[in-house]
Amino acid sequence: MLIKTFGGAVYGVNAAIITIEVNIIQGASFYLVGLPDSAVKESQFRIESTFKSNNFRMPGRRIIVNMAPADLKKEGSAYDLPLAVGILAASGQILCPDLDKYLIMGELSLDGGVKPIRGVLPIAIEARKEGFKGFILPVHNAREAAVVNNLDVIGVEHINQAVDFLTGKQIIEPTVVDTRNDFFTNINDYDVDFFDVKGQENVKRALEIAASGSHNILMIGPPGSGKTMLAKRIATILPPLSLNEALETTKIHSVAGKMGKDASLMTCRPFRSPHHTISEENVYLMVEE
Repeated sequence: MLIKTFGGAVYGVNAAIITIEVNIIQGASFYLVGLPDSAVKESQFRIESTFKSNNFRMPGRRIIVNMAPADLKKEGSAYDLPLAVGILAASGQILCPDLDKYLIMGELSLDGGVKPIRGVLPIAIEARKEGFKGFILPVHNAREAAVVNNLDVIGVEHINQAVDFLTGKQIIEPTVVDTRNDFFTNINDYDVDFFDVKGQENVKRALEIAASGSHNILMIGPPGSGKTMLAKRIATILPPLSLNEALETTKIHSVAGKMGKDASLMTCRPFRSPHHTISEENVYLMVEE
């Protein structure tokens, strides 16, 4: 039986929808095609262990999985859950009438637990754009995806939850985030403040001029003189992020895997503090970011 599930791939800070086609025919082998990298190919072993731990069976026939479009490289372990659901549906172990309405992503542990993934926000934005009803993903990433409205975000902790939801055996309420309320409530909620700096009047004056005129700043001084301490507080005297800027910042951190547990929309300007031994090339790249 041919079954299609849907996932997403992140390229830069944007995403593309990936169609995962699973077909089971006569034979005894597992083929995964569509430019998967090593992490995607290794999903076979995680899925087999998950099935054995949760009373499912790996079909003893030839399984062919195609990840389309086949000319785009697929990376990472986030395809474990849609692949597993596709195999279960194609082998007739579960019946999911609404499978084509949901985009599914998540990494599986050997016991069937669903681990967090990267790049959830761009994928959620693309899922809404493509007209999907909902997004099934790790509960750890649910609030991050819920920033996108008009999309049912279903957070799951285990493959059994995902299967029970898709088969109608369990009702999981979508995660809801009031994006605008969260944004305006937590805007400029920094852990530090420029007001905390005592003394350093000349440096503070230079920082204020640079911040107001969008100038670059070069700090030179011995360790412990306060360079990082002052630089960390520059963001607190800059204008607050707009909603669009916050969304773009959150997308970058989502792709980089820097979003914390239950994080949603970033409301503060980020601060990067590279080590003093970093190369000039990497400093240039960080400045460009």
